[in-house]
Amino acid sequence: MTGLSDPRLEALADLLREAGATVARPAETLSLGDAIIEAARVPVRHRAALAKLTPMELTCLRFLGWGRSNADIGALLVISENTVRVHFGNICRKLELDGMRELAALAGVLFYPTN
Repeated sequence: MTGLSDPRLEALADLLREAGATVARPAETLSLGDAIIEAARVPVRHRAALAKLTPMELTCLRFLGWGRSNADIGALLVISENTVRVHFGNICRKLELDGMRELAALAGVLFYPTN
């Protein structure tokens, strides 16, 4: 009891306390290169390996997450399409992924805009 004389005010105060307890807290974030990502989006098993990716690998991964093709990524980064494929192969090896489908899915989870 908060000392309020009106039972309706007491009920309102209880509702406000309950609502305050359920308010979402700010999400924890992780830094991947120059990208800041909600920690909930990053699979736990990949966190350590993602931190070891080179800046160019992270950039390629980000463009892949945005839905860009290998040719687009190469043109944007002024590298060949084959070099983009080499970067993706290295990322798959470092993250222990089975191939491009898993890599594309992970990139989408990490970098696809949610807003």
